[in-house]
Amino acid sequence: MAKSASQDPLTKGRVRKQGRRSPLASIALILIGLVATGGVYALFTTSANASTTAASSALTTEGSKLFQANCATCHGMNLEGTKVAPSLIGVGAASVDFQVSTGRMPAAASGPQEEQKPSQFTAQQTQALYTFVASKAPGPGIPSKEYLGGNDNAAQGALLFRTNCAMCHNVAGAGGALTEGKFAPALTGVKAKTIYEAMETGPQNMPVFNDKNLTPMQKADVITYLKYLDNNPSPGGLDLGNLGPVSEGLFLWIFGLGTIVGVTIWLTAKAN
Repeated sequence: MAKSASQDPLTKGRVRKQGRRSPLASIALILIGLVATGGVYALFTTSANASTTAASSALTTEGSKLFQANCATCHGMNLEGTKVAPSLIGVGAASVDFQVSTGRMPAAASGPQEEQKPSQFTAQQTQALYTFVASKAPGPGIPSKEYLGGNDNAAQGALLFRTNCAMCHNVAGAGGALTEGKFAPALTGVKAKTIYEAMETGPQNMPVFNDKNLTPMQKADVITYLKYLDNNPSPGGLDLGNLGPVSEGLFLWIFGLGTIVGVTIWLTAKAN
């Protein structure tokens, strides 16, 4: 009796071989998957970039209007500067953020030094202003949050501060007088971002500490030291403003000598 095709081992082998998937089909599936993944990623990235570009363009437009209304009179319509104010080309976002967020700009009046006051602009308006200025030329940008936490090496920060800053700001950051009516402001209670931007841009009489002078990590250490001073009061009792021998000598002169004079007068009056 003849064997059926399903029972014939040769025929069975041929059926299996014909039903096996071709290696080219696997390669084609992999290529399709890669193309699909790449297409989705490209579409997502393009959409994200377009959204970011649109937001930046809107900020730049808003910043341009704010600049023309509040800053162009002194700094020029094209940031070129005038006889009463310097050029802002290349100062970067950090410089504008420092000056505007601390209220130093717009200036209230001409003087030896612009003092801190309440800012005239909201946080969004400040962002718009520094985005507009930064769009004209490259410069120091807004510092990364990783350097502003105040959780780095306070001991190293103290060493760097004593070496680079204490001659003007006092070793305890209490500030000090300079020449021609200028002064180094106190650093107690100042925001970490403001301190970083000041080191990065060197406002007014302050020298610039760029990344070649002080690395971002070293700036973070300085901030950590200053925040340590904010959170830890003087262990020696009354600090007298942390002004060193000047305030201490004045205290001794007024109260010490005054006490001696008072006791002398009292003893003389009692003897008479």
